[in-house]
Amino acid sequence: MSVKKSVGRQAFASLLVAISENKVLSVGPNGEAATALMEFGLTREEFQSVRQLGATAAIVMHYGGNDWSRAQIAGLRAEFSEMGVEVVAVTDAGFDPEKQVADLEGVLALHPDVIVSIPTDPVVTADAYRAASAAGVKLVFMDNVPKGAKAGVDYVSVVSTDNFGNGVVSADLMAEALGGRGVVGMVVHDADFFVTRQRREAFEATIRQNYPRITIVDEIGVAGPDFAAQAQAAASTMLARHADLKGIWAVWDVPAQGVLAAARMAGRDDLVVTTVDLGLSAALELARGGVVSGIGAQRPFDQGVAEAELAAYGLLGKEAPPYVVLPALPVSRTSVLEAWESVYHRLPPPELVEAAM
Repeated sequence: MSVKKSVGRQAFASLLVAISENKVLSVGPNGEAATALMEFGLTREEFQSVRQLGATAAIVMHYGGNDWSRAQIAGLRAEFSEMGVEVVAVTDAGFDPEKQVADLEGVLALHPDVIVSIPTDPVVTADAYRAASAAGVKLVFMDNVPKGAKAGVDYVSVVSTDNFGNGVVSADLMAEALGGRGVVGMVVHDADFFVTRQRREAFEATIRQNYPRITIVDEIGVAGPDFAAQAQAAASTMLARHADLKGIWAVWDVPAQGVLAAARMAGRDDLVVTTVDLGLSAALELARGGVVSGIGAQRPFDQGVAEAELAAYGLLGKEAPPYVVLPALPVSRTSVLEAWESVYHRLPPPELVEAAM
């Protein structure tokens, strides 16, 4: 074991301690300090007060077709049901900002008391969210916020996982798998999106500051909507440019699918891939000991629960923390089944259990 790898293990162990103590590394979209999940909540009396309101809510997604989005919606539905809040609409913009603006206009016609949403583009959608706020709708955001919006004025709160922490986690897991040395590439999100920018910055900073024998030699952005196909092309380009490429980091699990496809086409079963988000394809590759060597996971179901409770804060006129963050979750091959239950609040699918055996 090299001295540098030993230092990497110590740094990663320290990070695990911080995560176990529910410390977070991220700050909010406007520099807000993070509030941990367990630091806020409703009293039994407040919970009952919300039930008596007969309130309605709409969920306006940037994209609804992945494991993360489905888990987020499931957590929202579960907690809203407990609070007696009726979900009157769930929309999917398919990563199209103009479609999301139209979705918001359609949802407003239903006169919901609450909208929980993740803005596809912080600028293009800003006026539509501003109109919803002006109509008296209580807004709670996932991850991203519209440009110029202020917590406590234009919206109740924003909820996220510690994306900076997950960037650090995925960098340390990459370094562990590489033995602390090698050249790597990055498939990043080619958009001004708060949380994916945090992951990118954290991964780059961790590699450059903590692992001098690892060099980032290439970085290609994917803009969507077909993130997997674009990431496959990006990874194929990197592998062709750099014969000595040892690893590729993907900004979340859908681009990681494309990286996996490129690695298979190139016959690179020795490639090291790390990513953020415990999607099923990445989880399966990790469980079977394939090229995915580690994942920094979000907690989307719990995020949904937190968003619903913060919506209740807004309904009750209770001051809410502006930026609520759930700790990052490092996932290795040995912990993938346990992590799946933690992330999704359900048993792992049979194919994942089989892959982990």
